[in-house]
Amino acid sequence: MQVFLGDPRRFGLSGCALTIGNFDGVHLGHQKMLQRLRLEADARDLPTALLTFEPHPREFFGRRNPPARLSTLRDKFTFLKRLGLVDYLFVYRFNHGFSRMPAGQFVDQVLVRELQTRYLLIGDDFQFGADRQGNFALLQSCPKFVTEAMPSVLVQGERASSTLVRERLALGDLDMAAALLGRPYQISGKVMHGRKLGRTIGFPTANIHLPHLKPALQGVFVVEMDDPDGRLGGVASLGLNPTVSETPDYKLEVHLFDFSGNLYGKRVTVRFLKKLRDEARYDDLATLVAQIERDAASAKTYLTSLQREQA
Repeated sequence: MQVFLGDPRRFGLSGCALTIGNFDGVHLGHQKMLQRLRLEADARDLPTALLTFEPHPREFFGRRNPPARLSTLRDKFTFLKRLGLVDYLFVYRFNHGFSRMPAGQFVDQVLVRELQTRYLLIGDDFQFGADRQGNFALLQSCPKFVTEAMPSVLVQGERASSTLVRERLALGDLDMAAALLGRPYQISGKVMHGRKLGRTIGFPTANIHLPHLKPALQGVFVVEMDDPDGRLGGVASLGLNPTVSETPDYKLEVHLFDFSGNLYGKRVTVRFLKKLRDEARYDDLATLVAQIERDAASAKTYLTSLQREQA
């Protein structure tokens, strides 16, 4: 998969089968769309291409209260590359000028001249251009490419969408979120130095940098963490840590079982398997420690049962 930033005309592309979207989370609906795109591209002897935007348009328009991002741009690259269905990934900077581009100009300038689109596959609810005036009918009227709509993909009777994944994660329904994504929900990031309070109370934690202001889920969770040396089980807290912190910044802290190495500066992936409880404020440190001990015991029990099921 080749990734293009900026005007793609300088790369001398000669035609593609294209789809457009934010593809946040790369859920099953996205995956099914890319599978169909590959079939249509192969039938036309074209490479597949995906046009996405950074930042997410909803982040751009809602800076004061942005929606939770399911995946970083880096993780999106990883998921798409792993699928092996996208030949070209075009990342366009979403800014004020781009947001005010009329729909007709977007078709002529971006789809026809810049991306050399020959076939276009879009979601059944796709809108684009200034004030979202562009729609399927406008795209279908363009003679330069064939436009088709992808029907909704249903998972357990519900339409797969990034919005639904966010809703299920916010409710702590990790099983449904995993069903929609086709994998457990995960967050990747670098391990940073923190206050190191955990080691003083017998529960050292890896503090993972959160690239976005607002996580898609909060609470205490059973997790698995991948680092460069392997996979480890643990218990994680994702939230504001109200007992020991007064800042408005969200934190992801993971206590790993049977681990004593150094993870500082390493990029790790945390997979969320089960929610144990919501965050709570405790009157003193001793009460907090007692609760962490109960959380750790519950997480170990869950991981042991999971290992038995997979054996």
